[in-house]
Amino acid sequence: MLREIVLDTETTGLDPRDGHRIIEIGCIELVNHIPTGASYHEFIDPERAVPQDAVNVHGITTQMVTGKPKFAAIAPGFLAFIGDSRLVIHNAGFDVNFLNFELDRCGQPPLGFDRVVDTLALARRKHPGGPNSLDALCKRYGIDNTQRTKHGALVDSELLAAVYLELIGGHQTRLELVQQAGGAQARSNGRGTAARPRPGPLPERLTAEEIAAHRQFLATLGGAVWLDWLESEEKA
Repeated sequence: MLREIVLDTETTGLDPRDGHRIIEIGCIELVNHIPTGASYHEFIDPERAVPQDAVNVHGITTQMVTGKPKFAAIAPGFLAFIGDSRLVIHNAGFDVNFLNFELDRCGQPPLGFDRVVDTLALARRKHPGGPNSLDALCKRYGIDNTQRTKHGALVDSELLAAVYLELIGGHQTRLELVQQAGGAQARSNGRGTAARPRPGPLPERLTAEEIAAHRQFLATLGGAVWLDWLESEEKA
């Protein structure tokens, strides 16, 4: 079983070394590349004001996170949710640097980059020249992101999960089997219903003239087995 966690954070700024902190974490669980419905989401008190430039990006104000749990309080639950699973993150260096800064502050070991899949790097390899922002990838793959009026960790994780599945194989990763009568399994036709057998044979596409010309050609081959087969079909 392959368990992966699609993860996103929102922060007060661009660099934890400048005193910026995480204010939101959102995670979506995938098992064998299929969303399970399990998720993790927390707003976090950054113990500082949220600058207006950051509010303009994600819409999270100081008032919204003041009094929320601090990172040290949510760290055990967050680490328990992600476990040792692979982490799928867009522009992973940004989020992992912030997470490791916060984990270090509360005495927890850092997250290793060897367990991280950076979907931005995947997208740049698959679509060199881009654009490869999350919004651009949603547009490229026809993923509805109309609910993303601003950045948000949980919404972005849900969108990134859909983008990730496209980046690693598209519709093949979402192929479903449906049960037919008698317990037989058939592939979905892509619209959520099983493909049904044709109710009757297709009409003959060859004209009588084309069939006659074909038989004349076979006769020139001498003793062709196809002639015997045609005669047996006509007698049947």
